[in-house]
Amino acid sequence: MFSKLFFKHSSQQKQIDQLKKKGILLGTRNKSERKVYIYMLSSLFVEVMFRNDNADQAPEKIQVLSGLKNLNEYLEKEFKANFGTI
Repeated sequence: MFSKLFFKHSSQQKQIDQLKKKGILLGTRNKSERKVYIYMLSSLFVEVMFRNDNADQAPEKIQVLSGLKNLNEYLEKEFKANFGTI
């Protein structure tokens, strides 16, 4: 089982290697006209922005969230920031 602390203290390349080898790509979303990839690795959820929106290139930004509850809260906050409350 992966811990958030261990994952966050790994190099970006090791993080990406782990996501691609052992993680599950849940999908993508658009954020500020960019493509963001969302992975699940054990109880971690990780959003990655790659150069040129291409998952075969180096990562630009990695956001790590622990647990489904934190992912839902984060995505809800992002949704409200982009679209307002409905």
